[in-house]
Amino acid sequence: MTARPPLPPFTRESAAQKVQAAEDAWNTRDPHKVALAYSEDSVWRNRDTFVTGRARIAEFLTRKWEREREYALRKDLWAFDGNRIAVRFQYECRDTGGQWWRSYGNELWEFDEHGLMTRREASINDVPIEEKERRIFGPRPEQDRGRTFPVR
Repeated sequence: MTARPPLPPFTRESAAQKVQAAEDAWNTRDPHKVALAYSEDSVWRNRDTFVTGRARIAEFLTRKWEREREYALRKDLWAFDGNRIAVRFQYECRDTGGQWWRSYGNELWEFDEHGLMTRREASINDVPIEEKERRIFGPRPEQDRGRTFPVR
């Protein structure tokens, strides 16, 4: 079993590191790299979809990023306690028809002693936007790390 530091129990600093690492990984849009952060039997709820297991998570993410083009994400630490972290996030992408979207969401994460996520619950709302309204372009610049991303 390979550990994925930082490990629980989380401090404010280690929880923030975990959130930034997740943002960085998701912005690669590499489903297999992202899936390595989850336990082999991780359980997800993503909107109305339920997924169990690392392999199924990678399949889900592959389909997601086939639909969500030019995906770019920002995550912010909301709260933490022991082996749990709550996250607020926003991402932007365009669909295969060219429509741009901004998605707002909240995630609840639970980790095992190795730092692998065993449970993820995500509630997400999508808002159509014009391309000129975009605010998220690629990975977060170094100077913006640790800053809360504005709602609007």
